[in-house]
Amino acid sequence: MYTLEDDRLPPIPASAWTPAQQAMAQPIIDGPRGALISPFVPLLRSPELMDHAQRMGEYLRYRSSIGLRLSELAICITARHWSQQVEWAIHAPIAEREGIAPEALKDIAYARRPLALKQDELVLYDFCTELNQNKCVSDATWDAAKKLWGEQGVIDLIGVNGYYSFLSMVMNSARTTVPPSLADPLPCLGK
Repeated sequence: MYTLEDDRLPPIPASAWTPAQQAMAQPIIDGPRGALISPFVPLLRSPELMDHAQRMGEYLRYRSSIGLRLSELAICITARHWSQQVEWAIHAPIAEREGIAPEALKDIAYARRPLALKQDELVLYDFCTELNQNKCVSDATWDAAKKLWGEQGVIDLIGVNGYYSFLSMVMNSARTTVPPSLADPLPCLGK
């Protein structure tokens, strides 16, 4: 894990924000997140990109058609794929609170197929895993997801994977400091 000393794009004091940074940060602070949290700290360097990203993320995290429980599971699967400690630290406890079995989250952390998932969660796991690993989704998995969530749900699920992949790339590159968490850090998966 990275520490503040390793962070390539650490927090900028609010007193040093440019007018553009202030204008784009304020909706995040005033919105459901309540603060300029980890993913947006490095993105503050590109205020307009940050603004577009946060609006997409607000929809995908809080209002997507697949619901919070499944969105949180998809976020955790994506975080594991990218070995993204910040997203894992934030979202694994939320996923558990929303009803994802702790043993399933542990399996995901160790890149094992979880046995303790409900049927809709298994479909979501297969969809996200195929999309992240294979860069496509099989017909059988696509059809199962479409049957459960319809076309909008499938698109929203793809959106969650893409958005959190983007944030993972930003934070992995910036070495964003991991916040305190109830979740154990993701284990290193040796090659």
